[in-house]
Amino acid sequence: MNRDISSIRRDYQFEDLLEESTPNDPLQVFDEWLNKAIETCPEDPTAMTLSTVDKNNKPHARVVLLKQRSEEGFSFFTNYSSNKGEQIAHNNNACLTFFWPSLSRQVRIEGQIKKLPRNISEAYFLSRPKGSQLAAMASNQSQPVAHREDLHESVKRLEQEYVNSSIPCPDNWGGYILEADYIEFWQGRPSRLHDRLSYEKKDDGWVRTRLAP
Repeated sequence: MNRDISSIRRDYQFEDLLEESTPNDPLQVFDEWLNKAIETCPEDPTAMTLSTVDKNNKPHARVVLLKQRSEEGFSFFTNYSSNKGEQIAHNNNACLTFFWPSLSRQVRIEGQIKKLPRNISEAYFLSRPKGSQLAAMASNQSQPVAHREDLHESVKRLEQEYVNSSIPCPDNWGGYILEADYIEFWQGRPSRLHDRLSYEKKDDGWVRTRLAP
């Protein structure tokens, strides 16, 4: 790296995040922010960083897409045999992070992950484009691939096999849901005096706290 990156910064200019104008329910706040992102951020507004921990307590992070938001939690779909699937099976504590740069907004969601019911995974799989279905079946996700062409050949074979029939949802593919117990909203503000409101789940509901930037 032969350029100075230490001076790369911008001064955030957007809305205030104030208690008097923010609902007591963090899920309502999230829905409002996500809808705003969908309206104003055309490139992957549902993208989120999923952070997990492996059996050696080593953290891992990757970007996945939010596919459902219900009262129970936040859902995504993947290969259960992947690295992230193995990590979730070992330790189901995880974190989701959304960042919408054009809105100067970030949301961090922490909680426990569990598998979605099989019927929900199968219904979502059937709603996917056929190319995505074939890729899910052909890919042994996270495992080494000797040649890129091998993967394409696997897809071609499956195309022929299922040319006149529907593609079944693989047994090792499906959905997860993160049931949140902590949600934090970050709103960028000038001079790094950012607004941060955290919500922690208690027996009688959510407790909101303002945090220093």
